[in-house]
Amino acid sequence: MTNTQDPLVIFTPSGKRGRFAVGTPVLTAARQLGVDLDSVCGGRGICSKCQITPAYGDFSKHGVHVALDALSEWNNVEQRYQDKRGLKAGRRLGCQATVQGDVVIDVPPESQVHRQVVRKAASARVIEMDPATRLFYIEVDEPDMHEPTGDLERVARALKAQWDIADITAEFSVLRTLQTVLRKGAWKITVALHKAGDSAPRITAAWPGLHEGGLYGLAIDLGSTTIAAHLTSLETGLVAASSGIMNPQIRFGEDLMSRVSYAMMNPGGDQEMTRAVREALDTLTLDIARDAGIAPSLILETVFVCNPVMHHLLLGIDPVELGQAPFALATSKSLSLSASDLDLTALPASAQIYVLPCIAGHVGADAAAVALSEEPGKSEDLALIVDVGTNAEILLGDKSRVLACSSPTGPAFEGAQISSGQRAAPGAIEAIRIDPVTKEPRFRVIGCEKWSDEDGFWDETAQSGITGICGSGIIEAVAEMRIAGLLDSKGLIGSAEQTGTARSIPEGRTHAYLIHDASAEGGPRITVTQGDIRAIQLAKSALYAGARLLMDERGVDKVDRVVLAGAFGAHISPLHAMVLGMIPDVPLDKVTSAGNAAGTGARIALCNVGARREIERVVREITKVETAIEPKFQEHFVNANAIPHATDPFPELGKITTLPNVSFNTGSGGDGGGRRRRKRG
Repeated sequence: MTNTQDPLVIFTPSGKRGRFAVGTPVLTAARQLGVDLDSVCGGRGICSKCQITPAYGDFSKHGVHVALDALSEWNNVEQRYQDKRGLKAGRRLGCQATVQGDVVIDVPPESQVHRQVVRKAASARVIEMDPATRLFYIEVDEPDMHEPTGDLERVARALKAQWDIADITAEFSVLRTLQTVLRKGAWKITVALHKAGDSAPRITAAWPGLHEGGLYGLAIDLGSTTIAAHLTSLETGLVAASSGIMNPQIRFGEDLMSRVSYAMMNPGGDQEMTRAVREALDTLTLDIARDAGIAPSLILETVFVCNPVMHHLLLGIDPVELGQAPFALATSKSLSLSASDLDLTALPASAQIYVLPCIAGHVGADAAAVALSEEPGKSEDLALIVDVGTNAEILLGDKSRVLACSSPTGPAFEGAQISSGQRAAPGAIEAIRIDPVTKEPRFRVIGCEKWSDEDGFWDETAQSGITGICGSGIIEAVAEMRIAGLLDSKGLIGSAEQTGTARSIPEGRTHAYLIHDASAEGGPRITVTQGDIRAIQLAKSALYAGARLLMDERGVDKVDRVVLAGAFGAHISPLHAMVLGMIPDVPLDKVTSAGNAAGTGARIALCNVGARREIERVVREITKVETAIEPKFQEHFVNANAIPHATDPFPELGKITTLPNVSFNTGSGGDGGGRRRRKRG
């Protein structure tokens, strides 16, 4: 039995929390909360699968201060494992560390039973190849005592004579090995030459003889919650592998302002977050190279797209100025660096880094990448492009003008802060339908193409189990509850008496909808609670309010088409997005998915140096709208709390479905029946 005096334990990235008695093992706390923390050895400290990372300092978002003695001292079992196999710096074993005070604990991806599925997959796209880094085979004159010149100078002479490339330089790391490479190749070598903009061509790698092992680059979408990478051939443009990893900065704060706050309140906090994300990038680089079966030394270029806070933390710049007006960036221009500048040790030190330009203090390089990919400034009709994540990037434009803003949606759309929420992983509910008459659900989980009412579903999901609900699943669940009359326009869940189903179960003073109950077999009980509805309402209201601000700026009440970008866009049906009121009302056939548009923009910039010049020009022409200081944002936000909306009409939605006119805040059941009528036509 716990009481309010017991220490508060908060797990990230799940957001699950609870109070536990002093001395409770972290693994025990995780299991009681349903946190996805692996363990094979039964808590004996042998398997090390329960590794966790405690975070210390002030966490204003959670209202806690984590002292250095929040967990028990390092014990003999942990020391024995450290001596034999080694633990990453800052890691503890969840089965050995016990709770001593309020604590925030991060469960790293490798400690999660259900590993994340990368949903920001690379979209198929024809890209004109004009990379900044290319391979050149040359035959170099041997040294001559009668004509004393250095090896590098003769390499330069060969490039000028054989390829008409003049005034080259070389990375110092290349210069250190150049003599060995030349002699091993009998004066015939292949060099990787990087040329971008007005800078001098730079040799970033050299191989003996003719190099046929490939040349690669990374396009990285560095998100607040997820880091997605696409390993791309710089010769063909083909994606060799895609991979993703959770952003470990989640343990410092789930949203951007929480991380800025952490940096403000904890001296050195910004450097701590920079180290965490760079280590994750090194891990991701090694993983993706292994997946593709190539040596990391062949990755000679990387392009980053990210929001402004991630941009600053990647570069090692304190983001404190981004937490207060006028939200000044250290620089909004694009950056060309080397891997050694960012201490990215998994890449060759000579690998070149390009960071796309930011648009404004809260509108970052990820929005610029979306603009590069989707080209709203070339659109004949008025297009609204929405890239949804923990921080949403929104673009509105046509040939005459493009506007952009960022809206703080929070992590609910990605399954965080949801009672049964989890990241996208096998076993997570990703789609759901609720019968409007019986109120019974059927669902589909990641890793299985069948629906839960189809033959073979339970056999195919026996290994993964039904583990929780991810972002796409919770969005569809809330929309389906509204369509089926389980939820009223204000977001209140009806009781069993009001809705006519025993799946509406009491939970304190409110109600929840039961989707799946495996508690009798020791499995999870998956529900949508009133708190979950509120989290989704807040997230979708911020998104809609941002879009409305851009529409106000253009002086329009409707748009011609909507493009859904990001992991969200690829996995949510337009109908559910519109029922929820996430996007303005348009004909459903005018809502399309662009996949991971930010990642596609990064790949375009990686493969085409001219595209870099183009986006550097385009961002200067985009009108920035700052949601944080716009007085109408709050009005739009409040009106958007209703599902789908308190004041904006949705005539196109009305042509497809009639939402039940129910109200659950007065004790009456509204029209009671809550039957959904889907219209044909």
